[in-house]
Amino acid sequence: MPGIGGGHEDVDIDLGGLFRAVWQRRSRVVLATVGAAAIAFAAAKMIAPQYESETRVLIESREPEFSGAGQLPQGGSDRIFDESGIASQVQVLRSADLIKQVARNMKLHELEEFDPSAHPSALSDLLVMLRMKKNPLELPPEERILREFNSKLQVYQVEKSRVIAIAFTSKDPKLAAAIPNEMAKVYLSLQSGAKLDSNSEASRWLEPEIANLREKVREAEAKVAAYRAESGLLPTGETENFATRQLSDISAELARVRGERANAAARAEGVRAALADGRAVDTLADIVGSPMIQRLKESKAALEAQIADVSTSLLDGHPRLKGLRSQLEGIKAQIRAETRKILASLDNEAKVGQLREQQLVQQLNSLKAQSAQAGEEEVGLRALEREAAAQRQLLETYLVRYREATSRSVANATPADARVISNAVIPALASFPKVIPITIVAAFASFLVSCVVIMLAELFSGRALRPASVAALAVAEPLPASAAPESASSVPHQASVAAVEPQAGEEGEVREPNAAEQDFSIESVADHLLGHGVRVAVSVSPGGDEGSMAAVMLVRLLAEAEQKVVLIDFSGSACPTRLMAQSPHLPGITDLLSGEVAFSETIHADRFSDAHVIPRGEADPRMAMRGIERLQMIVDALTNAYDLVLIECGQADAEAVAKVARREGTEIILSAPSVSEEKIVEELTRFGEAGYRDIVLMTGVGRPGPHFPDRRAA
Repeated sequence: MPGIGGGHEDVDIDLGGLFRAVWQRRSRVVLATVGAAAIAFAAAKMIAPQYESETRVLIESREPEFSGAGQLPQGGSDRIFDESGIASQVQVLRSADLIKQVARNMKLHELEEFDPSAHPSALSDLLVMLRMKKNPLELPPEERILREFNSKLQVYQVEKSRVIAIAFTSKDPKLAAAIPNEMAKVYLSLQSGAKLDSNSEASRWLEPEIANLREKVREAEAKVAAYRAESGLLPTGETENFATRQLSDISAELARVRGERANAAARAEGVRAALADGRAVDTLADIVGSPMIQRLKESKAALEAQIADVSTSLLDGHPRLKGLRSQLEGIKAQIRAETRKILASLDNEAKVGQLREQQLVQQLNSLKAQSAQAGEEEVGLRALEREAAAQRQLLETYLVRYREATSRSVANATPADARVISNAVIPALASFPKVIPITIVAAFASFLVSCVVIMLAELFSGRALRPASVAALAVAEPLPASAAPESASSVPHQASVAAVEPQAGEEGEVREPNAAEQDFSIESVADHLLGHGVRVAVSVSPGGDEGSMAAVMLVRLLAEAEQKVVLIDFSGSACPTRLMAQSPHLPGITDLLSGEVAFSETIHADRFSDAHVIPRGEADPRMAMRGIERLQMIVDALTNAYDLVLIECGQADAEAVAKVARREGTEIILSAPSVSEEKIVEELTRFGEAGYRDIVLMTGVGRPGPHFPDRRAA
């Protein structure tokens, strides 16, 4: 930023001075604020008041409780209004036809408020005569009223709802409330009338369609009956015909006969096996269940009892006993004969079952063929039935809609798809102008403008600018006259201080300059660098950020001398980056050494001069030091484009400097403002021991060189 006094010096804005300037002129600020408030108050009072009222309409699907002849409304008729549907209803409310209907109902053409062009002012007539304004009377009265009506009307959808607000502004509060209510009334009437017209049109269209469908249904059902009769597909239920039912019955009968035959054969085989093995047959169910066998067994039991009774008193050879035993053998023979008869009966039953099974199998095969043929014929029957069912369903649907449309048209039972949820009321307060808010806003705006004007005047006059903290280095207290020579002569290894061009005698000896020649100012160091054509310099700041700030001033001073100079920030605190770069987070030397960015991305312009800076960067310094050998190549590349490359190392020692600079061809600048004499001597000693012979001392004080005027004199 341009400084004061003709030089170029970093300056800051004195915020405290700006506020003090505003406070010193507080009377002007208060006067301007009060004046603006009074003017705004008077102007607001002179404006004719405007009143606004609002009607709100809810858009929803409204069907009558009962449709037609006691039928419930269809559930599918309930429509869902989306955003586009609500927006469409808003446009309906703003339509010209609806507004013209409202204007006719309320006779708005008789009110001057809605046709101000009918009584033009003298100025308006003059502009029309000069052809600077179109004659408003050329428009029809309805168009003029419509344009004025639209300028006062607001129709909008309430956010996230199906509510439409109708707001109207008028000079008459009664009219502001009456017009939105009338608009809602006309809107509901138009919607209801449109639905009635739709029902009447639907009824007229449905009548011939229903007659045609009835004829089609009759023809389809007749085709179904004729086809069924021709194919013999007599229905016996909802899902089967006669052939299918007969096949099912025969299959059931065949299964029953096979079971009975198998049962008879098993029983006969059991009786036969018992007879063949000589086992008692009286345990078999068929034998036990025979009445003849039961009587024979009773007789057998009676004879066995008599034989047992007689055996106690008669000998075995007695005729009576023999007779009883002979009778017993006869009964046993009868039982065996009866058993054979039962076995023969079971065999006959099994044979009869087998014959019955064969007959049923033959009938079943015949019915299968008939059923297959009936299935093929049913395909055509199903197609005819589907056609008849579709025609019948369509006819029923048309009949239901016809009854509903007819009942609504006759009973006028079709409500509009909207209802008023909030009627407009006569407003008690004017909506415009709001006198108090206008006055407050005008007063606050006047106050802000007054303060800004005063602050800008202070800035442009320079009274609100002050030198930056960097400039304080230029007025530091000078060192004692004998300090530098004494320190320089005490440095071992013949290290010389080149603040002013040293006059060397023999090798390693430095001629002690007198007090007039001692100069360690920034200007003299810059003059030294220019005079010797130094291309690469390393700045060490043992005092910390103050030394880095002096190095920044040195770079900017060289840039003012039309030198192309770049500063590489190798300091630990990144002080040069904060002073020169546009942002402390720009890519810099550590990012370049780490290989994270390109070379061209690290060079940035100084904020306050034509110099350039390579910031410290955002990469890890330890990672960057692994590529420190690339620094010499970077510096060599920079020397091809710049007159001077200055490496600011901050509080670095001689060993650290040796890693970033060559011992030959590199100028060492010891930037030590506000550093004690002992500290300077100590640093010079260390660099002398490290092999650096010529060291330029820069403390920020002394006389200026020939290339630069004395900046402090300004």
